[in-house]
Amino acid sequence: MENLEELEPKKQKKEWIPSAWRWKGGGVFAVTSILVLILLGSEIQKINSVTMSSWTEDQTADCGVVLTGGPSRIPEGFSLLAQKRIKKLIITGVNPKAKLNEIFPQRDFYGEMDEKDVILEKRSKTTYGNAQQSAVLIDALKCRDIILVTSQKHMYRAGRSFSAVLPESFPVYHRAISYGRIHTYSFEVFEEAVKSLFYSIWAY
Repeated sequence: MENLEELEPKKQKKEWIPSAWRWKGGGVFAVTSILVLILLGSEIQKINSVTMSSWTEDQTADCGVVLTGGPSRIPEGFSLLAQKRIKKLIITGVNPKAKLNEIFPQRDFYGEMDEKDVILEKRSKTTYGNAQQSAVLIDALKCRDIILVTSQKHMYRAGRSFSAVLPESFPVYHRAISYGRIHTYSFEVFEEAVKSLFYSIWAY
């Protein structure tokens, strides 16, 4: 008769992990988490430090660059063009299939404008891509300076992205748009801080 003990599956011995190693692993995780929170906090402060400038500053430049993705941005760009504060308007991040009248049907209310002065950039998918593709157009249009138009929350990341791809001495005037009150520590601001922190690793 076979030995029953031999037929029973042998219990695997639990792998023993030294307590010092467990503490070390937990300590590294804790330190990393604290560091990330500190960095995110710093990004949130920088994002919230941007002031709204669309209604307080009379800026002028050769060209204007509007980043799509939020209300009031495109109308602000057309206002600058209608008031002749800029000569050319670049709208970056436009849907490849969209036409000018589709993305801004109110254009006729802004007076007579030459459609050739409005350039739709349709290749970029990200903020950094907006900056890269716009830089090519800025050079082609021989712009000596630009007014950058985007939301107040988005301006910090957008401004740093454009500074990273344009010549160091190239003037970029920030024109931040505010549309509704955003709490200092809202989810939108936190999400923007995460994106900005990621950009700071590889884009800026």
